[in-house]
Amino acid sequence: MLNVSMPTIMLFPTIWLSSPKWLWPPNNCLQPPNCPNQYITTMRTSETGWSTSNLYMATDPLSTPLLVLTCWLLPLMILASQNHINPEPINRQRLYITLLVSLQAFLIMAFGATEIIMFYIMFEATLIPTLIIITRWGNQAERLNAGTYFLFYTLAGSLPLLVALLLLQHSTGTLSMLTLQYSQPLTLHSWGHMFWWAGCLIAFLVKMPLYGVHLWLPKAHVEAPVAGSMILAAVLLKLGGYGMMRMMVMLDPLSKELAYPFIILALWGIIMTGSICLRQTDLKSLIAYSSVSHMGLVAGGILIQTSWGFTGAIILMIAHGLVSSALFCLANTAYERTHSRTMILARGLQMIFPLTAAWWFIANLANLALPPLPNLMGELTIISTLFNWSPWTILLTGVGTLITAGYSLYLFLMSQRGPTPPHITGLPPFHTREHLLLTLHLIPVILLVVKPELMWGWCF
Repeated sequence: MLNVSMPTIMLFPTIWLSSPKWLWPPNNCLQPPNCPNQYITTMRTSETGWSTSNLYMATDPLSTPLLVLTCWLLPLMILASQNHINPEPINRQRLYITLLVSLQAFLIMAFGATEIIMFYIMFEATLIPTLIIITRWGNQAERLNAGTYFLFYTLAGSLPLLVALLLLQHSTGTLSMLTLQYSQPLTLHSWGHMFWWAGCLIAFLVKMPLYGVHLWLPKAHVEAPVAGSMILAAVLLKLGGYGMMRMMVMLDPLSKELAYPFIILALWGIIMTGSICLRQTDLKSLIAYSSVSHMGLVAGGILIQTSWGFTGAIILMIAHGLVSSALFCLANTAYERTHSRTMILARGLQMIFPLTAAWWFIANLANLALPPLPNLMGELTIISTLFNWSPWTILLTGVGTLITAGYSLYLFLMSQRGPTPPHITGLPPFHTREHLLLTLHLIPVILLVVKPELMWGWCF
């Protein structure tokens, strides 16, 4: 874990002590070469499945892919923000990069924590830099409202979790993930235990987010700068799925009955949010609602509590993290040139930016789960385990898959095809930096097809 966290910690003095002209290159170059090394180091697990550095920090095959995804995306966020932040004073640039690095540090400690209470503290700590990024560097006047929604939805869901964890500590005497799986199973049968069960999961369902408690997500995505949207879609939503997987181990007796309404809500949310995507005019809002749809499928796979469901959830989280982050980068490049997120005002871009249209095409095909990409691997695994649990679920998941294909093609055709309007023919060309950014998003998605066991988790 020291190998993972030390490069991130050493970025803080680098940011504040480097000269202005060297502010951006070191932060872009230091992290990516370290990611394969991190993966090799953290995958050296003991016979218990954990690779420990001390009593409080460790990784296993579930947290390692998410940890590497977090480290991979920090330089990409800095790369994507360069054009947006460069005109600002140098101290504000340093503060912006410091907030991104601190967010990565909190996420590394959250995914590496072996104590559930430490995971909870880091889970909440990620709110602070994200909130500052949204409210200070957001694009529109609604950013304060979006920050309020983001903060209070997440806090309202998280406070019952804190009470539930204190009760768990009182009854079992430990909150260590290393030992909880070997402790005596809890006897859960009363109404109070049902409320405790709900308190353990609601914080993570709000974070994912589950349909019905998702209203903070489109607002936060639309108003956040590009780095805020990238980290929200790619990693912060995955904290919810990761936390659910860790907590479901202890909730088993009641989960068989109490999970029904949440599974139904998650599957219904796939159709509802997909239908909302079909009538969106705002580019970032469409991508944000598509994230809710994909996370509904992940929530269903986790709540089923089978090895296939967990595996599909991990695969889909990793693949969605890379693809949705790429889509937000593409939406940001279009916004920086047209100064509008309305899709109808930016149509016909393929004629003047053919290479960027190719990036749009690949990202949209990955979003609609084209074979043999990992998105399809994750979706098929979850749909199979849901069908095995109840054949009726194939109606909801099948319709959801068709709607996903529909809005992905709608997004591509509306923003890239059609006649080119006169007001966009003089737009500045795309930079090498932006093409590199999209290459670093989409190449890992394609390479994971070759070796998918890197993100299977401990289920196989």
